[in-house]
Amino acid sequence: MTEGLPMAVPAPGLPARVRIHEVGARDGLQNEAETVPTAVKAEFIHRLAAAGLSTVEATSFVHPTWVPQLADAGELFPLVRELPVELPVLVPNERGLDRALALGARRIAVFASATESFARANLNRTVDESLAMFAPVVARARAEGAPVRGYLSMCFGDPWEGPVPREQVVRVCRELIGLGCTELSLGDTIGVATPGQVRALLTALNDAGVATGALAVHFHDTYGQALANTLAALEHGVTTVDASAGGLGGCPFAKSATGNLATEDLVWMLHGLGIETGVDLARLVATSTWLAAHLGRPSPSRTVRALTGTAADPSQEETPS
Repeated sequence: MTEGLPMAVPAPGLPARVRIHEVGARDGLQNEAETVPTAVKAEFIHRLAAAGLSTVEATSFVHPTWVPQLADAGELFPLVRELPVELPVLVPNERGLDRALALGARRIAVFASATESFARANLNRTVDESLAMFAPVVARARAEGAPVRGYLSMCFGDPWEGPVPREQVVRVCRELIGLGCTELSLGDTIGVATPGQVRALLTALNDAGVATGALAVHFHDTYGQALANTLAALEHGVTTVDASAGGLGGCPFAKSATGNLATEDLVWMLHGLGIETGVDLARLVATSTWLAAHLGRPSPSRTVRALTGTAADPSQEETPS
């Protein structure tokens, strides 16, 4: 092993390349207690692009009442839109879509729920009402030539409803595909999934006519299962994985959710398996370390801590005896 790089030992049956869908600038920063300055967000996105991430979700055009940390979407997007990477933005409705398209956004995402409880908590609508709200958004975005990603939260467990039946998830996935979504991101929003659940859901979706190539996975690491679940998805043929630089984020409407899968931890595993990502791990670690300094706390990513010699929390650092 070269210092700072894992030993690459390819495993049979895995993709040759994985596209990392970086969500730190949106999904990560929307959970910060203090609003991060627009200039810092823009620099963060520029650094992520320079580290080789080809997809960086930039922001969300939601009403600031709901996500005040992303109220500067209109100011931020013009600062990054010329970057030579894909810059999806999340929109909740047609008003958000209007704003995004007017600023030059050309990749759109909508955020749905597999459960009624979370649909009510997050969107103040039933699942079917939220799908009806998304229908004109997806149709208009596609008419403008913009691909649309459909996020689907609570695919494995819900804090109010418990385990989520697979057929329930499959139904909403089929509805989103029917609306015109070009990609579905399957979210383990509270981090309760295990590899067997992941394989079973992916198989059920295939059996229902949803192709693996249209699927991405989005895992949280609440129970330490995010990388194991990712590997199960890779073994099934999934080639798009969501991750957040430095392990930022959780879910503002699901209080039991801890951070997203850290991009650095994912890259370490993928590179160790001989899977190409296009990401420069050293530059990515430097980016997360830079942002952690702005946020005033160490990165929760194990790979960042290992490569920088940083403790998870200042109180855990050894003191001289």
